Amino acid sequence: MALNPLLLETGVICVGIILLMVEAFLPRLDKRKIGFVALAGLAAVFVGSFFVSAHAIPATAPYAQFYQADFLAMFFKRFALVATALMIIMSLDYTEVLAAQLPSSTPMAGVAEYFVMPLFTCAGLMWMASAVDFIMIFVSLELVTISFYVLVAYTRRNTLSLEAGTKYLILGALSTGFIVYGITWIFGITHETNLNKIAQVLPSLPLNTQTGLLFGIGLVLVSLGFKVAAFPFQFWIPDVYQGAPTPTTAFLSVGSKAAGFVVLLRILNPFFTVPTIGHKLITVMVFLAAATLLYGNFAAMLQTNLKRLLAYSSIAHAGYLLVGVASVSAAIAGPAIGFYLAGYLLMTFLSFIVMLIVAKVTGGEEIDKFNGLAKRSPFLAFAMLVSMVSLAGLPFTVGFIGKFLI
Repeated sequence: MALNPLLLETGVICVGIILLMVEAFLPRLDKRKIGFVALAGLAAVFVGSFFVSAHAIPATAPYAQFYQADFLAMFFKRFALVATALMIIMSLDYTEVLAAQLPSSTPMAGVAEYFVMPLFTCAGLMWMASAVDFIMIFVSLELVTISFYVLVAYTRRNTLSLEAGTKYLILGALSTGFIVYGITWIFGITHETNLNKIAQVLPSLPLNTQTGLLFGIGLVLVSLGFKVAAFPFQFWIPDVYQGAPTPTTAFLSVGSKAAGFVVLLRILNPFFTVPTIGHKLITVMVFLAAATLLYGNFAAMLQTNLKRLLAYSSIAHAGYLLVGVASVSAAIAGPAIGFYLAGYLLMTFLSFIVMLIVAKVTGGEEIDKFNGLAKRSPFLAFAMLVSMVSLAGLPFTVGFIGKFLI
């Protein structure tokens, strides 16, 4: 029996609400148990994702024009579930650090919410993967962004975390304004918010409306450029990555980026089909990709903090992914971007897990703290070597294959 795909997001949200209620009414409960239950819930939803069918969505359902469960959507839903699970696994080993940096006299108070908040982020990421209407894209994007505001500034005794949260909040609110204004322009010209209907309307639009349409698309690109860390909208990345709790940084670098790119693919695909608009957009995407690649790689060379190094690495990887977006066809770009992001997910979380362990022992995240790691812990050194080599894209690694496909 095929299940309705919307049950996946509903299941994640229900697990999150139930766990919040459990934590509220059982304050003496071991907080780590909340994390384990959250992992079990994500695992159940992940397994359930293989039993859903796009045909289970009734054509007369009020959400049918907003929600789509094609192959691309299902891949990124599972991607979001795996990324969230890895973030919670990292957080289980981070509870002592969290408790020490939360302003509470009760031991471990406030830690459980750190396991629950990513569930709501995950639901937003999953809705973004299926969104085919600007209204749903905006609402799901805000669910993701607001939950990240909380996760970034979670350790309130840490001034770096507060600074990161403030910067992310201000710039995130600014990017929200750009996307709302851009959607307004697009709707004003096409009289549609549904991407499939916009694709049908575009060929019949008068030529004198294309300037306004390009202006609206440009505003949307500015907002999404902020989400995916494309140049020149990347300036928030290093400070936010360094200040946020390490599990949040890993989740932000992977989850937010993946959702941003699937939305970018869906939004641009209808406009690429109109030659007079598509050629201009492709030119813009090519320049964005080139500038992001160059800036991310050159700026990373000067870093002495591993978190900031990975932040600039994240910008460089956004450049590679933008090359895929600029290849015009979502049918071709989707699988290539998906494979690239899957490899990026594994290697990024691997590097952050090693950094978390080393930082706990050495008390810092500077690169020189890793000196002599091969003698102290050959396994951790080898794991970091594998992740760095793959992120660099050396041959015979998953990173190399991803770059080759792009």
